[in-house]
Amino acid sequence: MSLPKYVVLEKAVGQTPLACAELWRADKPELFGVPLAYAGRLDPMASGKLLVLIGDECKVQEKYHGLDKQYEFSILFGVSSDTADVLGRLQFADTIPSPTLPQLQNIYTQLEGDVELPYPHFSSKTINGKPLHVWTLEGRLNEITIPTKRSTIFKIKPTKLETKTRAEIYAEVSTKIETIPTVTDESKALGNDFRRADVRADWKHFSQTGHTEDTFTIATFSCIASSGTYMRTLCEVIAKNCSTSGLAYHIHRTHIGHYQSLPIIGGFWRTQF
Repeated sequence: MSLPKYVVLEKAVGQTPLACAELWRADKPELFGVPLAYAGRLDPMASGKLLVLIGDECKVQEKYHGLDKQYEFSILFGVSSDTADVLGRLQFADTIPSPTLPQLQNIYTQLEGDVELPYPHFSSKTINGKPLHVWTLEGRLNEITIPTKRSTIFKIKPTKLETKTRAEIYAEVSTKIETIPTVTDESKALGNDFRRADVRADWKHFSQTGHTEDTFTIATFSCIASSGTYMRTLCEVIAKNCSTSGLAYHIHRTHIGHYQSLPIIGGFWRTQF
């Protein structure tokens, strides 16, 4: 039986890429013992398309490096975390910001093109032989310079601006962070079980600060970018340009392939997986 070279799966929030691939394999006896490898990972709190290579195609994984991606992501303004998403230790802005759509439109036009973006503190980027997330967990970021990555933002635009109450946000986030199965291996969990005891306590504190009916602004964007562009970093950059803080409230990958940028008409997908 001839096996396909790859499959594109839909990773759910809370799944690791490995768990997503193994769940797909589980009811396919023809894949028993066949190697699988994913080309381009997704964070635990992100969802969407995951390209999984099958069998001998795993040996040529480099062919799949450099693929462009499209995402839908949302920014929660006024709250930040050390992971730049909802699964981190929180800090709160002094006041609840209310960015407007015209303000966001002015910002996003400045981001299109080639940009230099810092790696998130919680990422696998290696510095002096050690992943950046380990430097962060050890509290030793002051000993290193955070590296940056040159990326291309082909297209980015805000698609929706909404508000949610403090109580609504707490309910949604509480559900989301419990989607990850309990993890005890620290090397795979960015700290003991993703530090969820502390993260839960931070969000509980958020829910009890101010009033439950306080409203927070959430902006949703569509973005097409080159390989390795962190949407978590873009969330922080956009919030900073709005003179406040923010984190990635939602990230969903919708396309994987090669994008051709063109003047005036904006571009098109030459290939898609």
